[in-house]
Amino acid sequence: MRPLIIAIGLFSAWQAVVLLTEVPFFILPSPMLVAVAMIEHADRLLEDGLVTFVEILGGLFLGIILGTASALIIGLFRPARQWLMPVMVVSQAIPVFALAPILVLWIGYGIGSKIAMATLIIYFPVTAALFDGLRRTNTGYLDLARTMNASRWSVLRHVRIPAAMPSFASGVRVATAVAPIGAIVGEWVGASHGLGALMLHSSGRTQIDVMFAALLVLAFMAILLYFSVDWLLRRLLTWSPDSLPSNDKVGL
Repeated sequence: MRPLIIAIGLFSAWQAVVLLTEVPFFILPSPMLVAVAMIEHADRLLEDGLVTFVEILGGLFLGIILGTASALIIGLFRPARQWLMPVMVVSQAIPVFALAPILVLWIGYGIGSKIAMATLIIYFPVTAALFDGLRRTNTGYLDLARTMNASRWSVLRHVRIPAAMPSFASGVRVATAVAPIGAIVGEWVGASHGLGALMLHSSGRTQIDVMFAALLVLAFMAILLYFSVDWLLRRLLTWSPDSLPSNDKVGL
């Protein structure tokens, strides 16, 4: 019941702000107006939401694959680390909004540029998290593997990668949370479909209730995707239990 209670609390606070401040609807529409807009534009929201969801999933998949490969390369080969790490840092120093028009110019206004934007945002958290996990492997495990004459590949497969999986899972969670940013920014720069494009067009037409409806759909989609990925990671990493207490006897 916690998610439902939180949602009711947030919408109640939203409604209270609208009633107490008497803010115009074109500045902050009430939850009721947004709910009506969601019903009236359900087909458009569903269609654009599906486009954005595909862009997020595509960027998440490519970002995880490229980030994993890069982390393994820079973790195993010191020369590659010396060359690739500065490039990775520079790629994150450039604002995403500055790269979006370039990607749209190179790839076009289709779904490819939006997936590329999401991939760029996801790539660094995954790479950094997995690389950090690989280099922080327990030295006792590594010494034991060496005394057993384990090959470099065996050490990587049976020691380093399993030990780095909790860090990798943290990076994937962060990537999942920020993945919608890349897709939405790409749609703002240039797109005819997607929730970002719908929000931009609705704002230009002063359809603020439709814009908030698209924003709520995006928020629901992001929350659902995050908790789905979190649930999957918990089921896969059975050897890495949570360190936080799960009962009510210990308070945070």
